[in-house]
Amino acid sequence: MQDDKNLSEIEIENQKIIKNKELHILEAMIPVVILMGLLAYNIFIANGTWLGQYSNQYILLIGGGVAMAVGFFNKVSLKRMILEVWENWKSVFVPILILFLVGALAGTWLVSGIIPAMVYYGLQVLSPSIFLPASVIIAAIISVATGSSWTTSATVGIALVGIGSALGIPTGMIAGAVISGAYFGDKMSPLSDTTNLAPAMAGTDLFTHIKYMAYTTVPTITITLLIFAILSGTSDTSGTADISSLLSSINNTFNITPLLFIVPVAVIVMILLKTKPLIALGAGVVLAAIFAFIFQHDVLIGLAETKFESIINAILTDTQVKTDNEKLTELFSSGGMKGMLWTIFLIVCAMVFGGVMDGIGALSKITEELLSIASSVFGLFASTVVSCLGLNVVASDQYLAIVIPGKMFKQAYEDKGLAPENLSRTLEDSGTVTSVLIPWNTCGAYQSSVLGVGVGEYALYAFFNYLSPFTTLLFAAFRIKIKQLTSK
Repeated sequence: MQDDKNLSEIEIENQKIIKNKELHILEAMIPVVILMGLLAYNIFIANGTWLGQYSNQYILLIGGGVAMAVGFFNKVSLKRMILEVWENWKSVFVPILILFLVGALAGTWLVSGIIPAMVYYGLQVLSPSIFLPASVIIAAIISVATGSSWTTSATVGIALVGIGSALGIPTGMIAGAVISGAYFGDKMSPLSDTTNLAPAMAGTDLFTHIKYMAYTTVPTITITLLIFAILSGTSDTSGTADISSLLSSINNTFNITPLLFIVPVAVIVMILLKTKPLIALGAGVVLAAIFAFIFQHDVLIGLAETKFESIINAILTDTQVKTDNEKLTELFSSGGMKGMLWTIFLIVCAMVFGGVMDGIGALSKITEELLSIASSVFGLFASTVVSCLGLNVVASDQYLAIVIPGKMFKQAYEDKGLAPENLSRTLEDSGTVTSVLIPWNTCGAYQSSVLGVGVGEYALYAFFNYLSPFTTLLFAAFRIKIKQLTSK
């Protein structure tokens, strides 16, 4: 997810879960019901414009206000609620900086010709008949290597969306393929923070956890690849006949050379060498700016009065490079850091709601209630899945969706004689991968902004992400690879 340990720099293994014995489950659910109701009204009836451009952000703040009122009713101090919100804000400070840098990266990689070069060469290699499954595999390889779905989307993800769009493939399908591959790698990579966090919460070791996850993850990614292969073979694309004109248009606008790939390769190498992502992405922006001065003189002059001004604009605000092809002109545009403001405001507001809910003890109360109805082994697995999904929605952060259920359900798994890797696998199958399907979750907001595709557009095609919880429940229902601590 936002997923590389260095990338997020969120250390929450020792996260304190606040409990409130005075809070009733019905009271804990009041803010959730109101939030879901207002979001549903805004999305399905008001077409996302109920309160203007920032409707979802305001609704999250309203939900936080309702949760605060519930807290006051239960004698929770304002100080405690504010402290929890502050803790949440601190946890997303680095990801917000990364979002700003990704915006700058997109702008400079555009005007330097890096993204156009990726599209140019990609069009010649990736045909529509193999594009979607190839995108899953490429994203998976990069994500396994880096341990980060965020880094994967910010590098090859952007390029794949550009290439696929030029081929006439719906952007929702492309983003779904990229996210499916990226989250497969994020789950299975020993470099990923969620892959390290889940076994730490459950009480098992990293490589036992990865091995045990393979039982559910490999069948899910196989099904995902088959679905994308069928979609690639049956989709009606318009790009094949236009490739020569697209290539010509890119060549006429940019100075295309393989040397431009030095920049993305350097960024990926720095990530692999454990360079802090803020440094790696910042270096990517600086290198791209230098390459723009060297290779794209005409492009920079066409964007502003001076080349330096063009670079600053690409970093900070909207940039569009005009070509003689309407499709490419639409593709070769970037919002820079300014384009990330909507997402950053969404994350800030989501952390307000999640922080207040945690501060009044609502998150632990909801999880405890799920735990109390888990009488069977399957019920325990199902409660864990529902808890992870619910916390991704309510707390708006995948880390809390792993930490809270991990701590709350650990003893229950032991009591039923189940090995801890059952819990760690379920946490990842339902907590890590579904975070990207929630528009106001930090992961959903990030992926949507970076790839330029709405969560509603790609969610249907993120097959790996929503099939994973079903796979883990299927294994639990039929007792497939459910390891016991002791024979019962």
